[in-house]
Amino acid sequence: MRTPLVLHAERLTKRYGRRTALTDCDLKIPRGRVVGLVGPNGAGKSTLLQLACGLIAPTSGTLSVLGSRPAANAAHLARVGFVAQDTPVYASFSVADHLKMGAWLNPSWDAALAKRRIAEVGLDPAQKAGRLSGGQRAQLAMAIAAAKRPELLIFDEPAAALDPLARKGFMRSLVEFVGELGASAVLSSHLLSDVEQVCDYLVVLCDSRIQVAGPVPDLLASHHRIVGDPARTPAGVEVIWAEHGHTVVRGEAAAPDRTAAPDTEPVTLEELVLAYMSRAAGTVAASRGDAAVSR
Repeated sequence: MRTPLVLHAERLTKRYGRRTALTDCDLKIPRGRVVGLVGPNGAGKSTLLQLACGLIAPTSGTLSVLGSRPAANAAHLARVGFVAQDTPVYASFSVADHLKMGAWLNPSWDAALAKRRIAEVGLDPAQKAGRLSGGQRAQLAMAIAAAKRPELLIFDEPAAALDPLARKGFMRSLVEFVGELGASAVLSSHLLSDVEQVCDYLVVLCDSRIQVAGPVPDLLASHHRIVGDPARTPAGVEVIWAEHGHTVVRGEAAAPDRTAAPDTEPVTLEELVLAYMSRAAGTVAASRGDAAVSR
């Protein structure tokens, strides 16, 4: 029986020595979503994705992926495709060699899909991977991940180093693969344009904690921006961030009401994300200031 959740974390924590990468993270991501995981560098995005792939183990808390412990066995590994930030390929291997290796390692390998996608993006099977451009390597890595026919595709900022044209092609291929496979996907990116282009579910991760998560339309509908004096903020709403005469709020009472708050406006996805990132950064700065005073 297929579990309705592609990823389920409860109080998930990961520490590296004295540094905490994730703190008490609770997260439920339903199937069938293309999830945008956003946050500043060092927020814990890569750690969360590596935990989901079973590359590292949590310090405490629980995490299930597709209803099982990450990388529980070979069968579970085959259900997850992963493309890392540096889109790793073997420089001395040809494109065809990569496909042969993929077929050898994955019992559910779809050779026809792999060959078709390689041809569609113009890769020469005889070309050595070390001579491919960054965009071509990314396309090769994604084709290999997708040819496993996984239920979940995980991308850890795979387009970060690509030029705009190559990134556009990569994102187009991502959407095509997700649709063809009927898979779920999680895309970590610091480029909100990528998230707006392909994602229908958003997770904001800052300061090692989940700040907000949910379907993009629902988040945009439940957040608004109030222009002017923050004192005019309607009662019963949560203030996310206020700066330079603009206040981002969340809550039912935040819905536009021209009589109570004539300057209430919808937020963009960028404004929403930046509000949560700014709040997290402000909380960290305040806690460090308190610590300095206490010393």
